[in-house]
Amino acid sequence: MDNSLIFTSGLSLTRTIMSGDSLVAGSLVVADYVVFALMLVVSAAVGFYYAWDSRGRESSREFLTGGRTLTALPVSLSLTANFMSSITVLSNPADVYCFGAIFGFFSLAYTLSIMVVSEVFLPVSYRLSITSAYEYLEMRFNRATRLITTILFIVQAILYTGIVIYAPALALSQVVDLNLWVGIISTGAVCTLYCTLGGLKAVIWTDVFQMGIMIAGFLSVIIKAVILQGGVSTIISDAQQGGRLNFWDFDINPLRRHTFWTITIGGTFSWIAVNGTNQAQIQRYIACKSITHARVALFINLLGLCIFLASSVFAGLCLFSVFKNCDPWTAGLVSTPDQLIPYLVMGTLTSHPGLPGLFLAAVYSGTLSTVSSSINALTTVTLEDLIKPHTNMSEKHLYWMSKGLSFFYGVLCISFAGLASVMGGMMQAGTSISGILQGPVLGVFLLGILFPFANSKGGFLGLGSGLVASLCVGVGSIIYPSPPSMTRPLPLSTEGCNFTGSFNWTTTAPPTEPIFSITTLNSDGGHPVEGNWHSPSYLYFNLIGTVAAISVGLIVSLITGGLSERVDSRLTLLKEDTISYHLFKLFLDKVMRRKGGVVPTEKLGNTKTAFCDTEMDLRSSIPDNTMNVSH
Repeated sequence: MDNSLIFTSGLSLTRTIMSGDSLVAGSLVVADYVVFALMLVVSAAVGFYYAWDSRGRESSREFLTGGRTLTALPVSLSLTANFMSSITVLSNPADVYCFGAIFGFFSLAYTLSIMVVSEVFLPVSYRLSITSAYEYLEMRFNRATRLITTILFIVQAILYTGIVIYAPALALSQVVDLNLWVGIISTGAVCTLYCTLGGLKAVIWTDVFQMGIMIAGFLSVIIKAVILQGGVSTIISDAQQGGRLNFWDFDINPLRRHTFWTITIGGTFSWIAVNGTNQAQIQRYIACKSITHARVALFINLLGLCIFLASSVFAGLCLFSVFKNCDPWTAGLVSTPDQLIPYLVMGTLTSHPGLPGLFLAAVYSGTLSTVSSSINALTTVTLEDLIKPHTNMSEKHLYWMSKGLSFFYGVLCISFAGLASVMGGMMQAGTSISGILQGPVLGVFLLGILFPFANSKGGFLGLGSGLVASLCVGVGSIIYPSPPSMTRPLPLSTEGCNFTGSFNWTTTAPPTEPIFSITTLNSDGGHPVEGNWHSPSYLYFNLIGTVAAISVGLIVSLITGGLSERVDSRLTLLKEDTISYHLFKLFLDKVMRRKGGVVPTEKLGNTKTAFCDTEMDLRSSIPDNTMNVSH
């Protein structure tokens, strides 16, 4: 999930000189193109290697899950790389630049969400040995619920992936002298190639390589900015004076865009949805050789997320320190805040051949990691949820079907990037909707895992109700954007700008006005939403859909006799599944030993296989017609 707003306009910038801040935008040289090309070549080579390595093991399970032989470290790095999309690389620093370092509280949301996923979602998914995340919903509720969530995921993933390919390419093409469609087609083609050839293993190991590129690109920008500004202390001092260190905002108003509570509560639920119900993430957990490796991967991933978050927050503070007296966005030198980091790179790193190319490779590595994850996940859910239940194809045919689907979705995502280029204002709507759709899905998963009496009617109607609720709020926020009093943008200055040199740019819209804004003025010409309608923070969209799905699902289940129905216990969370239970048991054991007593084991229960390193295939041990009597 990205927290960015994607702006577009017709600005074409070829060369800009800011003598006020002594920043000159340069151009790429041969060394930069070589670095970028090497990133693409290595990524493609990984796909060829795993295509060769998998000879003689042609099975869809091997292609889609890596044979469940992966260890914690590569999976954790892949999880982190999947989070670090190119939009995140460009937009998170820009968000800090415009709204302040309170963005750093997302570290709490990451931590809480990983703990919940490890304790609640991971044990059930791993125990059932499922390939598609939505397979669980048919086991727990019914096939209709599974199909709806599968279709929601496919729509959301294709929509979001097209934007992830197009939006950063557009931002870079307006600042860096790299053709827009060269970037889109080259990265899209390479991504499709290694996904089609190597399957999940190729996706994971290219993610590992690309994460290293992203870290290097981020560090190059940060280190150069620190040197340029004369040290970290100067950057922190500038941020303090500019109001960017706005951590202590504990306003409980849910309409505010970013406060401690909106980020911690809303962000936690948003990230639980991403890590706990999204096929791209779950597919990596279940590829681990044991549940212990899967849990370790989650917590190493948490460390990676926090490192990237800290880097992006500090990069945003670096941006403000450099541009504190002359904001390029307000001055019309860039058309969107997302272009600030590339603009800084082209103004400070072009004297070091290869470093601008490294940053370019970092941005496109973010694109590759996200798109490859989406392609692999789309292939998996299509095969497992839409094709397998209706066919009796051999394993070899399923293997080649998997490759065909990977190629198809790669081409489709590239094509959708082309469609995104003419969608204009719909791009923000697409990004918002992709997040909105995850809330109801999270609600129905929690309903099945935590509430044994929830039945198929409750699950189905809960999913529909949550979807309606989150869509209403999300669409309302697009039609009636929150006013500045709720978003609280921080002041930007152009007082120090002293432009000299040659300019060659045109614009079809003022750079400070997003062209997608939809407004309906009051009769007095005032702000359309002041006093009439306020949208809650975008971070609460997920929570609203989740709460609506759970509430309606529970009520419907109780009304339709859910308490009298029996559900197999392995489809719900058992206390023995959780680490906290075993820690409590260990603590109680030590306390009883010190007192000379005996631990009442019959009250604590026995350890279940979900917590051990033994894989269980529930589908082979329980007949379909006895999995859930509520069917």
